[in-house]
Amino acid sequence: MARYKSYNYSQTVMLPVSLEDQLMPGTIEFAIHTLVEERMDVSRFDERYRNDETGCKAYNPKVLLKVVLLAYSRGIFTSRKIERTCKENVVFMALACGQEPDHSTIAPFVSSLQEEIVPLFRDVLLVCDEMNLLGGTEFALDGLKLPSNASKKWSGTIGNLKRRQEKLEEKVRQLLTAQIEADRKEEASQAEDEKRKRQAERLQKEAERIAKWLAEHEAKMGKQGREIQSNVTDNDSAKMVTSHGTIQGYNAQALVDEKHQVIMQGEASGSGQDHHHIPPVIDEAKENMKALGYDEDYFEGGTFTADSNYHSEENIKKCVEEGLDAYIPDKDFRSRDPRYEDLNERYKGKKERKYSAEDFTYDEERDRYLCPQGEELRCKAQKIRRPGGKLYRQYTGDPGYCGGCIAKRLCIRRKGGDRKHLLILVREEERNYSKEMIAKIDTERGRKLYPHRMAIVEPVFANIRTNKRLDRFTLRGKIKVNIQWLLYCMVHNIEKIANFSPEFAVV
Repeated sequence: MARYKSYNYSQTVMLPVSLEDQLMPGTIEFAIHTLVEERMDVSRFDERYRNDETGCKAYNPKVLLKVVLLAYSRGIFTSRKIERTCKENVVFMALACGQEPDHSTIAPFVSSLQEEIVPLFRDVLLVCDEMNLLGGTEFALDGLKLPSNASKKWSGTIGNLKRRQEKLEEKVRQLLTAQIEADRKEEASQAEDEKRKRQAERLQKEAERIAKWLAEHEAKMGKQGREIQSNVTDNDSAKMVTSHGTIQGYNAQALVDEKHQVIMQGEASGSGQDHHHIPPVIDEAKENMKALGYDEDYFEGGTFTADSNYHSEENIKKCVEEGLDAYIPDKDFRSRDPRYEDLNERYKGKKERKYSAEDFTYDEERDRYLCPQGEELRCKAQKIRRPGGKLYRQYTGDPGYCGGCIAKRLCIRRKGGDRKHLLILVREEERNYSKEMIAKIDTERGRKLYPHRMAIVEPVFANIRTNKRLDRFTLRGKIKVNIQWLLYCMVHNIEKIANFSPEFAVV
Protein backbone atom coordinates (compact mmCIF):
# COMPACT_ATOMS: atom_id res chain seq x y z
CA MET A 1 0.00 0.00 0.00
CA ALA A 2 1.33 3.47 -0.93
CA ARG A 3 2.60 5.72 1.84
CA TYR A 4 2.53 9.50 1.65
CA LYS A 5 3.97 12.28 3.74
CA SER A 6 1.34 13.70 6.03
CA TYR A 7 0.33 17.37 5.96
CA ASN A 8 -1.72 19.55 8.25
CA TYR A 9 -2.94 23.08 7.53
CA SER A 10 -3.80 23.73 11.17
CA GLN A 11 -0.32 24.84 12.11
CA THR A 12 1.72 28.05 12.35
CA VAL A 13 4.97 28.43 10.40
CA MET A 14 7.59 31.09 11.10
CA LEU A 15 9.32 32.27 7.92
CA PRO A 16 12.43 34.39 8.64
CA VAL A 17 12.80 36.94 5.82
CA SER A 18 15.48 39.60 5.44
CA LEU A 19 13.98 42.48 3.46
CA GLU A 20 17.35 43.69 2.18
CA ASP A 21 18.20 40.22 0.86
CA GLN A 22 15.16 40.36 -1.44
CA LEU A 23 16.55 43.45 -3.21
CA MET A 24 19.48 41.91 -5.04
CA PRO A 25 21.94 44.03 -7.08
CA GLY A 26 21.40 43.60 -10.80
CA THR A 27 17.61 43.52 -10.49
CA ILE A 28 15.19 46.28 -11.37
CA GLU A 29 13.76 46.29 -7.84
CA PHE A 30 17.24 47.05 -6.49
CA ALA A 31 17.66 49.86 -9.03
CA ILE A 32 14.25 51.33 -8.14
CA HIS A 33 15.00 51.11 -4.41
CA THR A 34 18.43 52.75 -4.74
CA LEU A 35 17.31 55.51 -7.13
CA VAL A 36 14.29 56.50 -5.05
CA GLU A 37 16.25 56.45 -1.81
CA GLU A 38 19.42 58.18 -3.01
CA ARG A 39 18.96 59.94 -6.35
CA MET A 40 15.35 61.14 -6.60
CA ASP A 41 14.18 64.22 -4.73
CA VAL A 42 10.93 63.21 -3.04
CA SER A 43 10.94 66.21 -0.69
CA ARG A 44 8.59 67.82 -3.23
CA PHE A 45 5.79 65.74 -1.68
CA ASP A 46 6.19 67.28 1.77
CA GLU A 47 4.05 70.31 0.90
CA ARG A 48 1.06 68.04 0.38
CA TYR A 49 0.77 67.09 4.04
CA ARG A 50 -0.45 69.09 7.02
CA ASN A 51 -0.15 66.37 9.67
CA ASP A 52 2.95 67.53 11.54
CA GLU A 53 0.94 68.13 14.70
CA THR A 54 -2.41 66.46 14.20
CA GLY A 55 -3.83 63.77 11.96
CA CYS A 56 -2.80 60.25 11.01
CA LYS A 57 0.69 59.48 9.75
CA ALA A 58 0.84 59.15 5.97
CA TYR A 59 2.56 56.53 3.86
CA ASN A 60 6.00 57.72 2.86
CA PRO A 61 5.92 58.82 -0.83
CA LYS A 62 9.14 56.86 -1.33
CA VAL A 63 7.33 53.62 -0.49
CA LEU A 64 4.38 54.39 -2.77
CA LEU A 65 6.62 55.46 -5.66
CA LYS A 66 8.77 52.31 -5.36
CA VAL A 67 5.73 50.04 -5.30
CA VAL A 68 4.12 51.74 -8.33
CA LEU A 69 7.31 51.68 -10.41
CA LEU A 70 7.98 48.01 -9.66
CA ALA A 71 4.35 47.11 -10.39
CA TYR A 72 4.50 48.89 -13.76
CA SER A 73 7.75 47.10 -14.57
CA ARG A 74 5.90 43.79 -14.09
CA GLY A 75 2.81 44.74 -16.07
CA ILE A 76 0.62 45.43 -13.02
CA PHE A 77 -1.09 48.79 -13.41
CA THR A 78 -4.42 48.64 -11.56
CA SER A 79 -4.42 49.85 -7.97
CA ARG A 80 -6.32 46.83 -6.63
CA LYS A 81 -3.81 44.39 -8.14
CA ILE A 82 -0.94 46.45 -6.74
CA GLU A 83 -2.57 46.33 -3.30
CA ARG A 84 -2.96 42.54 -3.48
CA THR A 85 0.61 42.07 -4.71
CA CYS A 86 1.96 44.00 -1.72
CA LYS A 87 0.32 41.37 0.49
CA GLU A 88 1.36 38.29 -1.50
CA ASN A 89 4.70 38.95 -3.22
CA VAL A 90 7.80 38.93 -1.01
CA VAL A 91 9.72 41.36 -3.27
CA PHE A 92 6.90 43.92 -3.02
CA MET A 93 6.76 43.30 0.74
CA ALA A 94 10.47 44.04 0.95
CA LEU A 95 10.22 47.16 -1.18
CA ALA A 96 7.29 48.42 0.93
CA CYS A 97 9.05 47.43 4.18
CA GLY A 98 6.12 45.25 5.16
CA GLN A 99 3.60 48.07 4.75
CA GLU A 100 0.38 47.33 2.83
CA PRO A 101 -1.00 50.47 1.15
CA ASP A 102 -4.51 49.86 -0.16
CA HIS A 103 -5.94 50.80 -3.56
CA SER A 104 -7.62 53.94 -2.18
CA THR A 105 -4.13 55.21 -1.32
CA ILE A 106 -2.29 54.04 -4.43
CA ALA A 107 -4.77 55.32 -7.04
CA PRO A 108 -4.94 58.93 -5.75
CA PHE A 109 -1.16 58.98 -5.36
CA VAL A 110 -0.63 58.17 -9.05
CA SER A 111 -3.38 60.53 -10.24
CA SER A 112 -2.01 63.45 -8.22
CA LEU A 113 1.56 63.44 -9.59
CA GLN A 114 0.97 66.32 -12.01
CA GLU A 115 3.51 68.65 -10.39
CA GLU A 116 6.07 66.00 -9.41
CA ILE A 117 6.18 63.66 -12.42
CA VAL A 118 8.40 65.79 -14.69
CA PRO A 119 11.04 66.53 -11.99
CA LEU A 120 11.08 62.83 -11.06
CA PHE A 121 11.52 61.87 -14.72
CA ARG A 122 14.41 64.34 -14.96
CA ASP A 123 16.04 62.84 -11.86
CA VAL A 124 16.17 59.46 -13.60
CA LEU A 125 17.34 61.04 -16.85
CA LEU A 126 20.16 62.77 -14.93
CA VAL A 127 21.38 59.40 -13.65
CA CYS A 128 21.31 58.06 -17.22
CA ASP A 129 23.42 61.01 -18.32
CA GLU A 130 25.92 60.66 -15.46
CA MET A 131 26.37 56.99 -16.31
CA ASN A 132 27.08 57.80 -19.97
CA LEU A 133 23.92 56.18 -21.32
CA LEU A 134 23.09 59.16 -23.57
CA GLY A 135 24.85 59.58 -26.91
CA GLY A 136 23.45 62.98 -27.80
CA THR A 137 24.07 62.51 -31.53
CA GLU A 138 21.12 60.61 -32.99
CA PHE A 139 17.46 60.67 -31.97
CA ALA A 140 14.19 59.13 -33.14
CA LEU A 141 10.57 60.04 -32.43
CA ASP A 142 7.49 57.89 -32.70
CA GLY A 143 4.05 57.47 -31.16
CA LEU A 144 2.25 54.54 -29.56
CA LYS A 145 -1.53 54.68 -29.90
CA LEU A 146 -3.27 53.00 -26.97
CA PRO A 147 -6.93 52.76 -25.91
CA SER A 148 -8.02 54.91 -23.00
CA ASN A 149 -10.54 54.34 -20.23
CA ALA A 150 -13.31 55.59 -22.51
CA SER A 151 -15.86 54.11 -24.90
CA LYS A 152 -16.17 54.86 -28.61
CA LYS A 153 -19.96 54.76 -28.38
CA TRP A 154 -19.90 57.97 -26.34
CA SER A 155 -18.16 59.87 -29.15
CA GLY A 156 -19.62 62.32 -31.63
CA THR A 157 -19.99 65.95 -32.60
CA ILE A 158 -22.25 68.19 -30.54
CA GLY A 159 -25.00 67.67 -33.10
CA ASN A 160 -24.58 63.88 -33.03
CA LEU A 161 -24.72 63.80 -29.24
CA LYS A 162 -27.87 65.96 -29.18
CA ARG A 163 -29.57 63.63 -31.67
CA ARG A 164 -28.53 60.64 -29.58
CA GLN A 165 -29.99 62.26 -26.48
CA GLU A 166 -33.27 62.86 -28.33
CA LYS A 167 -33.38 59.23 -29.53
CA LEU A 168 -32.80 57.96 -26.01
CA GLU A 169 -35.56 60.17 -24.63
CA GLU A 170 -37.90 59.04 -27.40
CA LYS A 171 -37.11 55.40 -26.59
CA VAL A 172 -37.90 56.04 -22.93
CA ARG A 173 -41.26 57.55 -23.91
CA GLN A 174 -42.02 54.51 -26.07
CA LEU A 175 -41.22 52.15 -23.22
CA LEU A 176 -43.41 54.09 -20.80
CA THR A 177 -46.26 54.15 -23.32
CA ALA A 178 -45.90 50.40 -23.87
CA GLN A 179 -45.95 49.87 -20.10
CA ILE A 180 -49.13 51.91 -19.68
CA GLU A 181 -50.79 49.99 -22.51
CA ALA A 182 -49.73 46.63 -21.03
CA ASP A 183 -51.06 47.66 -17.61
CA ARG A 184 -54.38 48.70 -19.15
CA LYS A 185 -54.80 45.37 -20.91
CA GLU A 186 -53.28 43.42 -18.01
CA GLU A 187 -51.21 41.40 -20.50
CA ALA A 188 -47.63 41.79 -19.24
CA SER A 189 -46.15 39.58 -16.55
CA GLN A 190 -44.31 40.98 -13.55
CA ALA A 191 -40.96 39.90 -15.04
CA GLU A 192 -41.68 41.80 -18.27
CA ASP A 193 -42.70 44.87 -16.28
CA GLU A 194 -39.47 44.79 -14.30
CA LYS A 195 -37.37 44.34 -17.45
CA ARG A 196 -39.08 47.26 -19.19
CA LYS A 197 -38.67 49.41 -16.10
CA ARG A 198 -34.95 48.66 -15.80
CA GLN A 199 -34.42 49.39 -19.51
CA ALA A 200 -36.23 52.72 -19.24
CA GLU A 201 -34.20 53.72 -16.18
CA ARG A 202 -30.94 52.83 -17.92
CA LEU A 203 -31.79 54.78 -21.07
CA GLN A 204 -32.98 57.75 -19.01
CA LYS A 205 -29.67 57.84 -17.13
CA GLU A 206 -27.77 57.79 -20.42
CA ALA A 207 -29.89 60.65 -21.78
CA GLU A 208 -29.39 62.68 -18.61
CA ARG A 209 -25.65 62.04 -18.72
CA ILE A 210 -25.41 63.37 -22.27
CA ALA A 211 -27.61 66.36 -21.41
CA LYS A 212 -25.42 67.24 -18.43
CA TRP A 213 -22.25 66.91 -20.53
CA LEU A 214 -23.68 69.11 -23.31
CA ALA A 215 -24.58 71.79 -20.78
CA GLU A 216 -20.98 71.93 -19.52
CA HIS A 217 -19.00 71.58 -22.78
CA GLU A 218 -18.69 73.29 -26.13
CA ALA A 219 -17.76 71.92 -29.54
CA LYS A 220 -14.26 70.46 -29.77
CA MET A 221 -12.28 72.11 -32.56
CA GLY A 222 -9.42 70.51 -34.48
CA LYS A 223 -6.21 72.01 -35.85
CA GLN A 224 -7.94 72.88 -39.14
CA GLY A 225 -10.61 74.95 -37.38
CA ARG A 226 -13.34 72.35 -37.95
CA GLU A 227 -15.33 70.55 -35.28
CA ILE A 228 -14.09 67.09 -34.39
CA GLN A 229 -15.73 64.38 -32.33
CA SER A 230 -15.97 64.85 -28.59
CA ASN A 231 -16.24 62.07 -26.03
CA VAL A 232 -18.55 62.14 -23.02
CA THR A 233 -16.41 59.87 -20.83
CA ASP A 234 -12.99 61.38 -21.67
CA ASN A 235 -13.07 64.46 -23.87
CA ASP A 236 -9.26 64.69 -24.04
CA SER A 237 -9.07 61.35 -25.84
CA ALA A 238 -9.78 60.89 -29.54
CA LYS A 239 -10.69 58.27 -32.10
CA MET A 240 -7.54 56.94 -33.76
CA VAL A 241 -6.92 54.46 -36.54
CA THR A 242 -4.32 51.82 -35.60
CA SER A 243 -3.15 48.46 -36.91
CA HIS A 244 -5.50 46.95 -34.32
CA GLY A 245 -8.52 48.87 -35.61
CA THR A 246 -10.10 52.17 -34.58
CA ILE A 247 -9.69 52.98 -30.89
CA GLN A 248 -10.73 55.71 -28.49
CA GLY A 249 -7.45 56.62 -26.89
CA TYR A 250 -4.22 58.58 -26.75
CA ASN A 251 -1.11 58.90 -28.90
CA ALA A 252 1.87 58.43 -26.55
CA GLN A 253 5.00 60.11 -27.95
CA ALA A 254 8.56 59.12 -27.07
CA LEU A 255 11.79 60.86 -28.12
CA VAL A 256 14.58 58.28 -27.85
CA ASP A 257 18.36 58.63 -27.78
CA GLU A 258 20.15 56.19 -30.07
CA LYS A 259 23.00 54.99 -27.80
CA HIS A 260 21.01 52.86 -25.34
CA GLN A 261 17.39 53.67 -26.34
CA VAL A 262 16.89 55.96 -23.33
CA ILE A 263 13.66 58.00 -23.49
CA MET A 264 14.48 61.71 -23.34
CA GLN A 265 10.92 62.97 -23.40
CA GLY A 266 7.49 61.39 -23.26
CA GLU A 267 4.12 63.00 -23.79
CA ALA A 268 0.59 61.63 -24.26
CA SER A 269 -1.52 63.47 -26.81
CA GLY A 270 -5.21 63.32 -27.69
CA SER A 271 -4.43 63.66 -31.40
CA GLY A 272 -4.00 60.68 -33.68
CA GLN A 273 -2.25 62.77 -36.34
CA ASP A 274 1.47 63.42 -35.82
CA HIS A 275 1.68 66.55 -38.02
CA HIS A 276 2.04 68.87 -35.00
CA HIS A 277 3.89 66.76 -32.43
CA ILE A 278 7.56 67.52 -33.06
CA PRO A 279 7.62 71.16 -31.77
CA PRO A 280 6.16 70.44 -28.30
CA VAL A 281 8.19 67.25 -27.82
CA ILE A 282 11.47 68.92 -28.84
CA ASP A 283 10.76 71.96 -26.65
CA GLU A 284 10.07 69.78 -23.59
CA ALA A 285 13.16 67.67 -24.30
CA LYS A 286 15.25 70.85 -24.40
CA GLU A 287 13.84 71.85 -21.01
CA ASN A 288 14.78 68.42 -19.66
CA MET A 289 18.36 68.80 -20.88
CA LYS A 290 18.58 72.36 -19.54
CA ALA A 291 17.55 70.99 -16.13
CA LEU A 292 20.48 68.56 -16.47
CA GLY A 293 22.87 71.48 -17.05
CA TYR A 294 23.10 71.51 -20.86
CA ASP A 295 22.85 74.54 -23.15
CA GLU A 296 19.88 75.59 -25.21
CA ASP A 297 21.44 74.15 -28.38
CA TYR A 298 21.77 70.56 -27.11
CA PHE A 299 20.09 69.07 -30.19
CA GLU A 300 21.92 71.23 -32.71
CA GLY A 301 23.85 69.10 -35.20
CA GLY A 302 22.18 65.86 -34.12
CA THR A 303 20.53 63.40 -36.50
CA PHE A 304 16.76 63.07 -36.15
CA THR A 305 14.43 60.50 -37.73
CA ALA A 306 10.66 60.07 -37.68
CA ASP A 307 8.22 58.19 -39.90
CA SER A 308 6.07 59.63 -42.69
CA ASN A 309 3.20 60.51 -40.31
CA TYR A 310 5.37 63.40 -39.06
CA HIS A 311 5.97 64.83 -42.55
CA SER A 312 4.51 68.35 -42.38
CA GLU A 313 5.73 71.90 -42.88
CA GLU A 314 5.39 72.67 -39.16
CA ASN A 315 7.39 69.65 -38.02
CA ILE A 316 10.15 69.99 -40.61
CA LYS A 317 10.48 73.72 -40.00
CA LYS A 318 10.98 73.07 -36.27
CA CYS A 319 13.80 70.63 -37.03
CA VAL A 320 15.49 73.20 -39.28
CA GLU A 321 15.20 75.88 -36.59
CA GLU A 322 16.77 73.56 -34.00
CA GLY A 323 19.66 72.70 -36.32
CA LEU A 324 18.69 69.03 -36.48
CA ASP A 325 19.78 66.93 -39.43
CA ALA A 326 16.26 65.52 -39.84
CA TYR A 327 15.02 62.72 -42.08
CA ILE A 328 11.22 62.60 -42.24
CA PRO A 329 9.96 60.95 -45.44
CA ASP A 330 6.72 61.66 -47.25
CA LYS A 331 4.20 58.88 -47.77
CA ASP A 332 5.38 58.19 -51.35
CA PHE A 333 9.11 57.93 -50.68
CA ARG A 334 9.28 54.18 -51.27
CA SER A 335 7.72 54.52 -54.74
CA ARG A 336 10.74 56.64 -55.73
CA ASP A 337 13.34 54.37 -54.14
CA PRO A 338 15.16 52.31 -56.80
CA ARG A 339 15.71 49.53 -54.25
CA TYR A 340 11.95 48.86 -54.34
CA GLU A 341 11.60 49.22 -58.10
CA ASP A 342 10.65 45.58 -58.68
CA LEU A 343 8.13 45.66 -55.84
CA ASN A 344 6.62 48.92 -57.06
CA GLU A 345 6.25 47.56 -60.59
CA ARG A 346 4.54 44.45 -59.23
CA TYR A 347 1.80 46.47 -57.56
CA LYS A 348 1.66 49.35 -59.99
CA GLY A 349 -0.18 47.28 -62.58
CA LYS A 350 -2.96 46.42 -60.16
CA LYS A 351 -4.05 50.06 -59.76
CA GLU A 352 -5.82 52.11 -62.41
CA ARG A 353 -3.80 55.25 -63.13
CA LYS A 354 -5.64 58.49 -62.37
CA TYR A 355 -5.38 61.60 -64.54
CA SER A 356 -2.71 64.10 -63.46
CA ALA A 357 -2.05 67.71 -64.53
CA GLU A 358 0.21 66.43 -67.33
CA ASP A 359 -2.81 64.80 -68.99
CA PHE A 360 -4.51 68.19 -69.48
CA THR A 361 -3.62 70.45 -72.44
CA TYR A 362 -3.23 74.18 -71.84
CA ASP A 363 -4.65 76.73 -74.31
CA GLU A 364 -2.55 79.81 -73.57
CA GLU A 365 -4.56 82.14 -75.86
CA ARG A 366 -7.88 81.46 -74.13
CA ASP A 367 -6.40 80.56 -70.71
CA ARG A 368 -8.20 77.23 -70.75
CA TYR A 369 -7.29 73.61 -70.09
CA LEU A 370 -8.62 70.74 -72.16
CA CYS A 371 -9.24 67.42 -70.41
CA PRO A 372 -8.33 64.11 -72.11
CA GLN A 373 -11.97 63.86 -73.26
CA GLY A 374 -11.84 67.31 -74.90
CA GLU A 375 -13.90 69.29 -72.35
CA GLU A 376 -12.82 72.83 -71.33
CA LEU A 377 -11.84 73.77 -67.79
CA ARG A 378 -12.03 77.49 -67.08
CA CYS A 379 -10.16 79.53 -64.50
CA LYS A 380 -12.43 80.20 -61.51
CA ALA A 381 -9.94 81.47 -58.94
CA GLN A 382 -6.75 83.43 -59.46
CA LYS A 383 -4.92 82.37 -56.31
CA ILE A 384 -5.48 79.71 -53.71
CA ARG A 385 -3.13 79.40 -50.78
CA ARG A 386 -2.09 75.99 -49.53
CA PRO A 387 0.31 74.95 -46.71
CA GLY A 388 3.85 75.94 -47.58
CA GLY A 389 2.91 79.28 -49.13
CA LYS A 390 2.08 77.83 -52.56
CA LEU A 391 0.00 79.89 -54.96
CA TYR A 392 -2.34 78.09 -57.35
CA ARG A 393 -4.79 78.86 -60.12
CA GLN A 394 -7.93 76.75 -60.09
CA TYR A 395 -9.54 75.58 -63.31
CA THR A 396 -13.01 74.05 -63.08
CA GLY A 397 -15.04 71.89 -65.46
CA ASP A 398 -18.75 71.97 -66.27
CA PRO A 399 -20.78 69.76 -63.88
CA GLY A 400 -23.24 69.06 -66.68
CA TYR A 401 -20.48 67.37 -68.69
CA CYS A 402 -18.22 65.97 -65.95
CA GLY A 403 -21.11 64.30 -64.12
CA GLY A 404 -21.81 61.97 -67.03
CA CYS A 405 -18.27 61.60 -68.41
CA ILE A 406 -17.14 58.03 -69.11
CA ALA A 407 -13.71 58.81 -67.60
CA LYS A 408 -15.10 60.36 -64.40
CA ARG A 409 -13.56 57.70 -62.14
CA LEU A 410 -10.10 58.53 -63.54
CA CYS A 411 -10.47 62.28 -63.25
CA ILE A 412 -12.54 63.27 -60.20
CA ARG A 413 -10.89 62.04 -57.01
CA ARG A 414 -13.32 63.40 -54.43
CA LYS A 415 -16.10 60.98 -53.61
CA GLY A 416 -19.43 62.37 -54.78
CA GLY A 417 -17.79 65.14 -56.83
CA ASP A 418 -19.63 66.32 -59.93
CA ARG A 419 -16.90 68.37 -61.62
CA LYS A 420 -13.14 68.44 -62.07
CA HIS A 421 -11.06 70.99 -60.13
CA LEU A 422 -7.55 71.30 -61.57
CA LEU A 423 -4.95 73.15 -59.48
CA ILE A 424 -1.97 74.59 -61.31
CA LEU A 425 1.00 75.80 -59.25
CA VAL A 426 1.92 79.41 -60.04
CA ARG A 427 4.77 80.01 -57.60
CA GLU A 428 5.93 79.42 -54.06
CA GLU A 429 6.10 82.58 -51.95
CA GLU A 430 7.70 80.94 -48.91
CA ARG A 431 10.34 78.34 -48.32
CA ASN A 432 8.96 74.86 -49.02
CA TYR A 433 10.31 72.67 -46.23
CA SER A 434 8.40 69.64 -47.41
CA LYS A 435 9.91 69.79 -50.90
CA GLU A 436 13.41 70.16 -49.43
CA MET A 437 12.86 67.14 -47.19
CA ILE A 438 11.64 65.02 -50.11
CA ALA A 439 14.84 65.81 -52.00
CA LYS A 440 16.89 65.04 -48.88
CA ILE A 441 15.22 61.68 -48.29
CA ASP A 442 15.87 60.66 -51.90
CA THR A 443 19.64 61.04 -51.46
CA GLU A 444 21.87 58.08 -50.72
CA ARG A 445 22.52 59.40 -47.19
CA GLY A 446 18.81 59.84 -46.56
CA ARG A 447 17.99 56.29 -47.62
CA LYS A 448 20.82 55.00 -45.44
CA LEU A 449 19.97 56.95 -42.25
CA TYR A 450 16.18 56.76 -42.21
CA PRO A 451 16.00 53.00 -41.42
CA HIS A 452 17.95 53.70 -38.20
CA ARG A 453 14.61 54.82 -36.74
CA MET A 454 13.42 51.23 -36.49
CA ALA A 455 16.39 50.16 -34.38
CA ILE A 456 16.16 53.20 -32.09
CA VAL A 457 12.53 53.70 -31.18
CA GLU A 458 10.67 50.47 -32.00
CA PRO A 459 12.46 48.38 -29.30
CA VAL A 460 11.28 50.95 -26.75
CA PHE A 461 7.62 50.45 -27.64
CA ALA A 462 8.13 46.69 -27.83
CA ASN A 463 9.51 46.74 -24.27
CA ILE A 464 6.73 48.92 -22.88
CA ARG A 465 3.83 47.31 -24.71
CA THR A 466 4.92 43.66 -24.70
CA ASN A 467 7.28 43.19 -21.74
CA LYS A 468 5.61 45.73 -19.47
CA ARG A 469 2.16 44.82 -20.83
CA LEU A 470 0.90 48.37 -21.24
CA ASP A 471 -1.92 47.73 -23.70
CA ARG A 472 -4.25 50.51 -22.51
CA PHE A 473 -4.38 53.54 -20.24
CA THR A 474 -6.46 53.06 -17.10
CA LEU A 475 -6.86 56.76 -16.22
CA ARG A 476 -8.95 59.49 -17.81
CA GLY A 477 -7.94 62.98 -18.90
CA LYS A 478 -4.75 64.08 -20.62
CA ILE A 479 -3.03 65.12 -17.38
CA LYS A 480 -3.53 61.75 -15.67
CA VAL A 481 -2.78 59.72 -18.79
CA ASN A 482 0.42 61.71 -19.27
CA ILE A 483 1.41 60.86 -15.67
CA GLN A 484 0.92 57.16 -16.37
CA TRP A 485 2.88 57.35 -19.62
CA LEU A 486 5.82 59.16 -17.98
CA LEU A 487 5.87 56.58 -15.18
CA TYR A 488 6.28 53.87 -17.82
CA CYS A 489 9.00 55.92 -19.51
CA MET A 490 10.76 56.17 -16.14
CA VAL A 491 10.51 52.39 -15.66
CA HIS A 492 12.05 51.87 -19.11
CA ASN A 493 14.94 54.21 -18.30
CA ILE A 494 15.48 52.66 -14.86
CA GLU A 495 15.72 49.27 -16.52
CA LYS A 496 18.47 50.67 -18.77
CA ILE A 497 20.31 51.89 -15.68
CA ALA A 498 19.99 48.47 -14.04
CA ASN A 499 21.27 46.70 -17.17
CA PHE A 500 24.15 48.94 -18.21
CA SER A 501 25.43 50.67 -15.08
CA PRO A 502 28.17 48.95 -13.01
CA GLU A 503 26.81 50.64 -9.88
CA PHE A 504 23.66 48.51 -10.06
CA ALA A 505 25.18 45.30 -11.43
CA VAL A 506 25.68 42.08 -9.50
CA VAL A 507 28.90 42.24 -7.48
